[in-house]
Amino acid sequence: MFVINNRRLAQEKVDRILQGYSAYAESKELAYLIKKELEARQLPFFEDRTEIGYWFIPEEHPSHFREHRS
Repeated sequence: MFVINNRRLAQEKVDRILQGYSAYAESKELAYLIKKELEARQLPFFEDRTEIGYWFIPEEHPSHFREHRS
């Protein structure tokens, strides 16, 4: 059986957002971890909550994120 580490998965999704891509989370727990990390880094993002999951979309161009990286 394959076990997925949600913290690692959340970090991978945050890394995609830092590259300018959107990220999708199926679970509330994963969405919470992504949101927590983006807020801790003070990265501007748009969160779209739907019936089937959560989308995180960067509000700024990735070149602006370098200022926010921790």
